[in-house]
Amino acid sequence: MSGKKPGMDRTTLSALAEPNRMDIVELLRDGPLTVGEIAGRLGLRQPQVSKHLKVLSDSGILEGKADANRRIYKLRPEPFEALDSWVKSFRRSMEERFDHLEAYLRELQNKDPSSFLSKHQYLSEEE
Repeated sequence: MSGKKPGMDRTTLSALAEPNRMDIVELLRDGPLTVGEIAGRLGLRQPQVSKHLKVLSDSGILEGKADANRRIYKLRPEPFEALDSWVKSFRRSMEERFDHLEAYLRELQNKDPSSFLSKHQYLSEEE
């Protein structure tokens, strides 16, 4: 079983798992930046940032556009939309589970308290 869901690409998660790449993505959330701007804000060397940008671009998270002698990078929405959809599928499942738990707890509250006490007293007497 691969565990792969339609629309969810593990390459996205893999690319985001590295802390410097996650920092780059968080910077780009506010808008496009050049390699030099990213390097300056994160205190990283440009070759290091370029390697991270390549991984992020290859995974489809970023797109780069040439502007004279520099490249400007920005986030692509599609990988984040897929990630959001994937997370929402877990949220729906968990909400269903909580709804079932809530119904079960209400059922327990509405049961005759004397039946609970007699069972509890029975167990206490055995000890």
